[in-house]
Amino acid sequence: MSKIPFVSKEKVEEIASVYPTPFHLYDESGIRKNVENLKKAFSWNKGYKEYFAVKATPNPFLIKILQEYGCGCDCSSAPELMISKAIGAVGDDIMFSSNDTPLEEFKMCNDLGGIINLDDITHIEAVEKACGKLPKKMSCRYNPGGVFKITNDIMDNPGDAKYGMTTEQIYEAFAIMKEKGVEEFGIHSFLCSNTVTNEYYPMLAKILFELAADLKKKLGVHITFINLSGGIGIPYRPDQEPNDIFVIGEGVRKAYEETLIPAGMDDVSIYTELGRYMMGPYGALITKAINEKHTHKEYIGVDACAANLMRPAIYGAYHHITVLGKENEPCDKKYDVTGSLCENCDKFAVDRMLPEIDMGDYLFIHDAGAHGFSMGYNYNGKLRSSEILLKEDGSFQLIRRAETAEDYFATFDCFDFYNDLIK
Repeated sequence: MSKIPFVSKEKVEEIASVYPTPFHLYDESGIRKNVENLKKAFSWNKGYKEYFAVKATPNPFLIKILQEYGCGCDCSSAPELMISKAIGAVGDDIMFSSNDTPLEEFKMCNDLGGIINLDDITHIEAVEKACGKLPKKMSCRYNPGGVFKITNDIMDNPGDAKYGMTTEQIYEAFAIMKEKGVEEFGIHSFLCSNTVTNEYYPMLAKILFELAADLKKKLGVHITFINLSGGIGIPYRPDQEPNDIFVIGEGVRKAYEETLIPAGMDDVSIYTELGRYMMGPYGALITKAINEKHTHKEYIGVDACAANLMRPAIYGAYHHITVLGKENEPCDKKYDVTGSLCENCDKFAVDRMLPEIDMGDYLFIHDAGAHGFSMGYNYNGKLRSSEILLKEDGSFQLIRRAETAEDYFATFDCFDFYNDLIK
């Protein structure tokens, strides 16, 4: 089985003649179709809103596309709040979910009118200190502990996660917040990452809906939204069955009607905070084969490295690779596809069966649209690559230029030798 690139070899050659490889390329058409389907899948809920996880792909050009469909921003740091502000996403268009948070970041979110989502009960006091008093609308992050299972499969271990409050803490937190003047409450939870199953969201929804109904009953709090956060994943491997967002949306609707409506809570809005699902499949790392090595194994060296896409290096994560222009050739050569970092883990693929690769071939590394560029770094003095948007009409737009040596050395500008560095 294989994956189909969203761009042809000829188009990549055209782009590369203007912006040299490596670069991250994004598919505007795919992004738009995906968000349209997401909105349709949850259209049964009047207040539904997607808060895009900015950390996944922090590029304002891309986030503005989602903003056209009413999406807000899920932020977890001051720079992410600044991106949100820059594109005009303020007020209830911001969900601020962070942990170990500096006071000044709580204040920044509050000044922008965003919704603060507390990760810990001690943050109630921190927000008061930062903002003078608690905002009228707030949320708390819930972690039930233990393990999270779907049928007999353990999906994740929330008990080991650093995020969220225990059951006892969230009841105590809501009581304190109500006493201190909070009028609108939200519940947020993230129990699993990158699930490729239609069951995760409905099961999580049922847990949170039951909690919400009980909180209302016992504390009399006004819960206006329930945030299912992220966790809907993508099929990195070609043999994986992708999630069906319409089946997922219907499953959440069923849980809503079984739990919230009987509790008189039919006005509760459903929020999501998807990142990988929104952008992952619609971005790719484009790189060129520049070296081949024949030792104990067959190696193909490319002009990208883990600094451009670190998931394979740090997680051993699989990213499918297409050799552009050779989609129909047999995958009868076994390669390690490597970058140039001084780290043996700098490999995009290990023992991967691919068509025979010639120097100058372009490799399309799939599913790099989320947690790709954003996780990049400068080890070995590597410079971050450019980001390019492939537009619906077939044209392309530079949406982030490649770093230069001047960028890399910019934080030395207060030292006498700075000018010598950039000459």
